[in-house]
Amino acid sequence: MKVSKNSVVAISYELMVDGGLADKAVAEKPLEYIHGTGMLLPRFEEELEGKEQGDDFAFVLSPEEGYGVHNPEYVFDLPIEAFAIDGEVRRDLLQLGRTIPMLNSTGQVVQGTIREIREEAVTMDFNHPMAGKTLNFSGKVESVREATEKELTEGLHGEYLPQEGCHCKGGCHKGEEGGCEGDCKCEGECEGGCNCGN
Repeated sequence: MKVSKNSVVAISYELMVDGGLADKAVAEKPLEYIHGTGMLLPRFEEELEGKEQGDDFAFVLSPEEGYGVHNPEYVFDLPIEAFAIDGEVRRDLLQLGRTIPMLNSTGQVVQGTIREIREEAVTMDFNHPMAGKTLNFSGKVESVREATEKELTEGLHGEYLPQEGCHCKGGCHKGEEGGCEGDCKCEGECEGGCNCGN
């Protein structure tokens, strides 16, 4: 079977950036995705289109084809108070190069990388860490199969399901029926944390 829209593709790969290994997936734990649903970079999927199990691949993506060019407008100075937890600035958590999640003006979580730390302010870079980088991919198509109806509806790992309420492996108990009140009790391991009650 060839890689085409709505096929589940498993690949092993290496990503080289600036002469060093930036990411990889081995054959024993391949990267799996549903082709043509926007889970990966569009040009990455284009390069795999039509390939079959066992096919090797190697290609280069320019910054424009990857994560975009570095945009200086995404670099901000934030007051040191923005990093306070319970009223106290946690300077031990402020380290150059550390990526931390923050809320933007619309309440969405965005990842920012610390570029400079000063007494009264911190310079944060909200560009993707791979912005401005040329991406050198090489790897192998480990398997290709049709996606099931459930996978097309819910995603391979439930990523298409509504993201409200508790997200716990094994299910969870909420306070009130259909609501998110009271404690969120997980039956299994929490995935990304429970975002209702506690």
